[in-house]
Amino acid sequence: MIKSVILNTCALALLAVALLASCSDYNKVLKSTDINYKFTKAKEYYEKEHYYKSLPILEELIGLTRGSQLAEEVYYLYAKSHFGVEDYYLANYYLKTFSKTFTNSPRSEECLFLAAECSFKLSPSYALDQTDTHNAIDEYQLFLDTYPHSNLKDSANHQMDRLNLKLEKKAYENAYQFAKTLKFKAATAALKEFVKDYPGSVYREEALYLIVKCQYMLAEGSIDEKKLERMRAVAENYRTFATAFPESKFLADAASYLRKSEKQVEKWISTASEQSKK
Repeated sequence: MIKSVILNTCALALLAVALLASCSDYNKVLKSTDINYKFTKAKEYYEKEHYYKSLPILEELIGLTRGSQLAEEVYYLYAKSHFGVEDYYLANYYLKTFSKTFTNSPRSEECLFLAAECSFKLSPSYALDQTDTHNAIDEYQLFLDTYPHSNLKDSANHQMDRLNLKLEKKAYENAYQFAKTLKFKAATAALKEFVKDYPGSVYREEALYLIVKCQYMLAEGSIDEKKLERMRAVAENYRTFATAFPESKFLADAASYLRKSEKQVEKWISTASEQSKK
């Protein structure tokens, strides 16, 4: 047991010595005035993915190497180190700045793509604000416009598809919430807008069905002056839905709203006819 304690103590002592030596070496790099030495060590830290160590040195070197042959690589490693520590807001900024500053660099293409990747990673759940999602789409599009023949073209398009699906789901859920909260006029308008904006959506079938349902519910609760027109609109919306999805699982339910609306129209016309005879 005593031997085990001694061994553990020795191991901890060696670890402490190693850490102190490591800190001492790092402080030596920080205090050094030799630009090439600092750059070599910063690159070494970067390649070992010790980004928190590389960042302070590279930040200093940006000012020290401005206008020199090292400037481009220093800025590149600095931007990529921010990406490495997952600080995507700063990484996005520095990667875009690199692409604008070093337009002729072979690294510019990669940096512009990674800038868009930063916004992609910042894009939140569909239920939250989608500013970063829109930013990411715009940045991927800028990348594709700037490098139309890039080997990263398919990756950019794939990411844009994923982002657009998120926006599509948010738009549908927003419209659906009106129906869920029984705001049938707003739901009908929002669902029609959704179908227009996303004609190929996976939610199109359900959206068209809900338009029929919400239109009927809207008509049912309307004042007499608006009821006939709104009940007739149920039939029009039903035809649009049934034509697009003749085998839909919602078809029977939608047809029941059609039948009820037709009865309401017949009743209204019959009542109006009788009143006109009096």
